[in-house]
Amino acid sequence: MKFLRLLLLFVFVQTQAQQGGMWIPSLLKGMNETEMKNLGMKISADDIYSINKSSLKDAVPHFDGGCTAEVISDKGLILTNHHCGYDNIQSHSTIEHDYLTNGFWAYKMEDELPNKDLFVTFIIRIEDVTDKVLFGATNLTSEADKQKKIKDNIAELSKTLPKESWQENSIRTFYDGNQYILFVTETFRDVRLVGAPPSSIGKFGSDTDNWVWPRHTGDFSLFRIYADKNNRPAAYSTENVPYKPKYFFPISIKGIKENDFTMVMGYPGRTQEYLPAVAVEQIVTTLNPAKVDIRDAALKVQNEFMRKDNAIKIQYASKNASIANSWKKWMGETKGLKKSNAVGIKKEFEANFQQKVISAGKQTEYGNLLADFEKNYSEIKDYALARDVFTEVALRNTEILNLGYKLYQLEQIYNTKGEQSFNDRRNNLINGLGDFYKDFNAKVDEKVFEKLIGIYATTYPKQFLPSTFVNVNASSLTSEVFTQSQLVSYDKIKVLLTGDSKTVLENLNKDKGFQVIKTMADGYLKNVAPKYDEINLRISATQRTYMKAILELSKKSDRIFPDANSTFRVTYGKIKGYKPNDGVIYEPFTYLDGVIEKYIPGDYEFDVPQKLIDLYNTKDYGNYGVNGKMPVAFIATNHTTGGNSGSPALDANGNLIGLNFDRVWEGTMSDIYYSPEICRNIMVDIRYVLFIVDKFAGAENLIKEMKIVASKKK
Repeated sequence: MKFLRLLLLFVFVQTQAQQGGMWIPSLLKGMNETEMKNLGMKISADDIYSINKSSLKDAVPHFDGGCTAEVISDKGLILTNHHCGYDNIQSHSTIEHDYLTNGFWAYKMEDELPNKDLFVTFIIRIEDVTDKVLFGATNLTSEADKQKKIKDNIAELSKTLPKESWQENSIRTFYDGNQYILFVTETFRDVRLVGAPPSSIGKFGSDTDNWVWPRHTGDFSLFRIYADKNNRPAAYSTENVPYKPKYFFPISIKGIKENDFTMVMGYPGRTQEYLPAVAVEQIVTTLNPAKVDIRDAALKVQNEFMRKDNAIKIQYASKNASIANSWKKWMGETKGLKKSNAVGIKKEFEANFQQKVISAGKQTEYGNLLADFEKNYSEIKDYALARDVFTEVALRNTEILNLGYKLYQLEQIYNTKGEQSFNDRRNNLINGLGDFYKDFNAKVDEKVFEKLIGIYATTYPKQFLPSTFVNVNASSLTSEVFTQSQLVSYDKIKVLLTGDSKTVLENLNKDKGFQVIKTMADGYLKNVAPKYDEINLRISATQRTYMKAILELSKKSDRIFPDANSTFRVTYGKIKGYKPNDGVIYEPFTYLDGVIEKYIPGDYEFDVPQKLIDLYNTKDYGNYGVNGKMPVAFIATNHTTGGNSGSPALDANGNLIGLNFDRVWEGTMSDIYYSPEICRNIMVDIRYVLFIVDKFAGAENLIKEMKIVASKKK
């Protein structure tokens, strides 16, 4: 049946060349290598991962703990997304040198800019240590005791397993606690900014185009890794030299076409591919809609103010983008899950799974798993909703409540750890408040507070709702808080936090804003969090057993990949367009023509530098254009998620053809369910990157560093 063919992450039928999955690079030999070759790959699994010789893995560092990068020269030059390097570009920007607006290019190494706390981490070796981690834990009956023993084992093994003195050991869990893998790593902390296009190229389309296709964003930036004279990690020093990598990617400008093989390597953040149908249904019908409604209300308020006042627009640009990012993602995820019938497909899989349990005579071990899921997810539903509503209203989208919660935690620290800890936390809090209030506008947050408190009172499960919020008048409460609370002003809160702990806490508890968040937090931490944690622990134990059963009852040919957990992975697929809606078909490529079509002079999302317009008008594309057009981006069926930002997109020969930066809107469901019909990752074409570096920036020094192969014939 068709739905079984679509169920790639659970499928129990063997096909010649499947797509989807986030695979551990050290375990590609066998089924994965065969699939990749059937899709068109020309290299071997050993070329991708080897500990005995240089391999592709040696050119793919984890960038700053949250993105991915690729090494593209023998002098440690690395490429990642503009949005991954954004904070560092911003930190160097001033009114005189506005690198965000104008871009930055180092035309010689002496001009490269050091970045405080920026780091990249390379994988040296990957090793299965499951037996060592589970030693002494397997027979423990208490789930809490079992987790503690595992945690203690991991801590001890991380210290004692062999590594070089400049390396680190990191042990991560896979398959919901059924496998543990050691990663031996090297972290370099002298990473310097080399180049970045202006935001009008690097963020072209900004929030409007986020999560959508067609896309026209030159989302890239360049950095360089520096090492000591022994080529080992070292803190920043003028004595450091460019890092000599074990491997760097050749860059292909030969061109790409639909159905070409592609591979993406990187550090995907988090997926939940093996959730049962009841969990996915809860996400689709209850949790995502509640979170979307809250963020939708906050965004409407902020957007109204931002459109009218440029100062507020600057204050809230980053915060607004952050709120909108997940808001848009959750909507796309829900749409994709419904469109693909993910819940129905998972139910079919579960019926098939139950038959396998019976056929294997495993009813005692696995026969009640699905019933346990039903019971536990039914029981946790209101607690999970309360948790999400509290988090979204109090901790993420209402600034005065978020600040109030930090003060609430300050009170808890005094109650549990005493005066000294209280003073330390208070001092740290005060030191950081300047940045908070610089981008805080009480008028904006007052309107957000009013909208979100109203949603909180009506959406928060009634059995947990604090009595003061039953039939609350949101307008009156808002007026009280924003006229009486000292939390609305930097000067006032500094006074509020002055004095000994007794004085501060007495004054805090008289403050109307603090009273509101304290009531909300007390209710949540007393009536919701403990029970949520208790049920969630049961769900985690059931999920681990369920995953164990799936692995045990699967054939060798079944495609059971581990969920993403920010560890090194390989995914593969083909360049391909898709059909998001009836009557709509998207091509897999975009061009500079589309940038010019979207161009709005002076607009913060769709403005275009004059030099780029001039290059377009003269068709001065150098060796990077094709048939009089300049490629910008492309999409493929690679299975990616957050953390894959900046990941190298490779061709069949392992050459760099682009870098990953986003997913299509409907395909964001791939964190829960992957479908090759809908899911697409978005990549900036390497030819556009080179065109910007070469023709736009004139940084020939960087082009000369790179190994550009398969040049087109003129």
